[in-house]
Amino acid sequence: MTQFAKTLLDALRDLLPIIAVILFFQLIVLQQPFPEPARVAFGLLAVLIGLTLFIQGLELSLFPVGENLAGAFVRHGSVFWLLLFAFSLGFGTTVAEPALIAVSKEAARISAAAGMIETSEEAQSSYALGLRATVALSVGLALVVGVIRILKGWPIHYVIVGGYLVIVALTQFAPPEIIGIAYDSGGVTTSTITVPLVTALGIGLSTVIKGRNPMVDGFGLIAFASLFPVAFVLLYGMTV
Repeated sequence: MTQFAKTLLDALRDLLPIIAVILFFQLIVLQQPFPEPARVAFGLLAVLIGLTLFIQGLELSLFPVGENLAGAFVRHGSVFWLLLFAFSLGFGTTVAEPALIAVSKEAARISAAAGMIETSEEAQSSYALGLRATVALSVGLALVVGVIRILKGWPIHYVIVGGYLVIVALTQFAPPEIIGIAYDSGGVTTSTITVPLVTALGIGLSTVIKGRNPMVDGFGLIAFASLFPVAFVLLYGMTV
């Protein structure tokens, strides 16, 4: 069996529970036929093929590239360029994150409808862009902190606990309208584009640095990438 066929079967297995839930509630609970079943079937097939190609692409390109780049920077011996690479990777992947783009646009639309910002397209676009830039900046700084943690060997729970204490404190002073958006921002950053490259960066670093264990030190960057945006968006709401 080819690698593509194996990945296709794995993707189908992962989608089956979702399909089963939809069929159960549509046919058993609601007792209604599917509207446009041919269109639904085509859509599911497109999702299956797209998911397969995406996973295949991660294994062939993004994971190896991320690990190789991280290793090359360590062997080069320049901490500055390594940290700059980590920041640029976090900022660039987050700005391009489809989930963040969707949430920021929706947040701008709802804010305009609630009268918090002007209803003009320019005002909404500026608000959405500011939100995206804030989140992207926070993820870039989160990866810098995460890389320093790997280099220094800091226990991850110290940084995580300290970060959430800061978030709890900021929540007390942030406008209520921004709190939900801030907490959601931490989730939407860790999605399709960001996760594979960030994970590859952490594993690559911990693999080539002497005394580091990929299982212990290689993971955890995603937690930072979820944590920092919450605090930064709370601050964004307090200042803007």
